[in-house]
Amino acid sequence: MASGFDPSGRLPDVFTNAGTSSFTQFLSYAAPELLPGRRPLPPGMAADLAPHGTTIVAIATAEGVVMAGDRRATMGNLIASRDIEKVHPADAYSLIGIAGTAGVGIELMRLFQVELEHYEKIEGMMLSLDGKANRLASMVRGNLGAAMQGLAVVPLFAGYDLTPADNARVGRIFSFDVAGGLYEETGYEAIGSGSLFAKAALKKRYRAAVSTADAIRLAVEALYDAADDDTATGGPDLTRKIYPVVMTATAEGTHRLPESEITAVAEDVVRGRMENPGG
Repeated sequence: MASGFDPSGRLPDVFTNAGTSSFTQFLSYAAPELLPGRRPLPPGMAADLAPHGTTIVAIATAEGVVMAGDRRATMGNLIASRDIEKVHPADAYSLIGIAGTAGVGIELMRLFQVELEHYEKIEGMMLSLDGKANRLASMVRGNLGAAMQGLAVVPLFAGYDLTPADNARVGRIFSFDVAGGLYEETGYEAIGSGSLFAKAALKKRYRAAVSTADAIRLAVEALYDAADDDTATGGPDLTRKIYPVVMTATAEGTHRLPESEITAVAEDVVRGRMENPGG
């Protein structure tokens, strides 16, 4: 039972006092043990005890952003899952992808979704894109203790800016470090074990104001290149029909590419590499 609850069924005072626009802050009062970073851990490193998610890429486009993630989770040298989903909508106009300890990352992502929804309900308006990124940074910072014991989570956040300072940059991308450091990226970014190879693939191909359709192709190619050199990243699995999760955020909102569309893109990328394996 969460701390502070009365067995008689009466809600504690924290539920009836004037609320805060931060659900995470409210949870720290009402039931702090439910926060991912507040749970007690045994001494020592715990990195090999849980599956880890790997590579996520994000690309800024003329219409917004594209984010894609591979489907593999690893535990040491074993494949823990072949079809995990690591890219999700954060709210109506933004996306979040997670790399690192899969269970903690998914929990952090869900808490962030509730955080944004709670703010909207309390304040009657949506947080700015910078405000969303700052909220996520503080949540990552709250997980620092677990990160130091090997249960690190690093998110990638991107979205369509409804009030851009520059109309040529409506799609914005934010990366983080395990201590909650927040960095805005230009053009594209990747996180996870295959990020070095994914970014190298994007470095030569990315162009400013790329179309959403071209960015989708670039994202799938970058994940293919990451899987080619990083054993923890899963490439398109034609046998099992497991393909990357690809989502967009534009003026129309967030959108996940249907299976048929991403299948066509992934199979076309694989065909191209069969004809030219080195490029």
